[in-house]
Amino acid sequence: MRIDTHAHVYPSDYLDFLADSGVKTTGGQRGLGADDTDKELEARFSLMERAGVDRQVISASPLTGALPDPKQAAAAARMINDRYVALVDRHPDRFLAFAVLPLPHVDAALAELDRVLDAPGVVGVALTTSAAGRALTDPAFAPVWQELDRRGTVMYLHPAGDGVASPQITDHHLTWMVGAPVEDTVVAAQLITRGFVTRYPRVRILNSHFGGALPMLLERWDNLAHFEAPEAPLPPSQAARLMWYDTVAHSSQSALRAAVQAVGADRLVLGSDFPYQGGEHYLDTVAYIERAGLDAEDTRGILAGNAEALLGLA
Repeated sequence: MRIDTHAHVYPSDYLDFLADSGVKTTGGQRGLGADDTDKELEARFSLMERAGVDRQVISASPLTGALPDPKQAAAAARMINDRYVALVDRHPDRFLAFAVLPLPHVDAALAELDRVLDAPGVVGVALTTSAAGRALTDPAFAPVWQELDRRGTVMYLHPAGDGVASPQITDHHLTWMVGAPVEDTVVAAQLITRGFVTRYPRVRILNSHFGGALPMLLERWDNLAHFEAPEAPLPPSQAARLMWYDTVAHSSQSALRAAVQAVGADRLVLGSDFPYQGGEHYLDTVAYIERAGLDAEDTRGILAGNAEALLGLA
């Protein structure tokens, strides 16, 4: 079964709720064919069929409802999670879902996790690479990590779209071109050097976009860890192989080959970033892997088997 682990659904009323709550970035999710109307779902399913994709794991990232008010944040999480559960129920042969948690509000996040994680078709949680500007390794978030570890949960990480709070990125219109892969890189490095990969070994961490620049940096991280991260329990190159990575790389075969060499083909799972890669681009999110000249078994695993194992469907 081919499972696209990186796809989005943005219902218009959810975007309206966020906009009314003060979120100013919902315009980027509108008009892309990612609503949950029958017409847009029919077009999505047709595209999936053309690409040979059986299911998408849908997420609301980066719009996870990280609102300042905990009650509003909890309401946003309930709204989108309930919508996703209903979508999976209507289309169980097309969708699985990552639920969102209303971080940075820990009590609300734990309550929502307990409420929704066992719903049919919910296969993990989607978090952004930072929570309202706070690192996911913030000690205040330990109760959430502990519960996710107890449950053996998949944690899908997606850029928050904040350019790692750098005006050098955000003030130069580089938030997604440069900022997103930088966010991916930074969160992976934090989780590795702070030892979260081994401290919470039952949390199955799925990084977006090959983990940003991670495949190109592991040797550098290994060589510098002795004085910048002396308490890291594993060399970064070893810890990196304990996480998973989606294949969203805008058809870059060089990025794909680098990731295969750096972390192993068995740690890579198909991702598209639908709707941002829609139409013919969506078809190529599969085709570029097929034409990359990888070992046939590795190709099959990346397109199908690895995601099934990660999500507990094998």
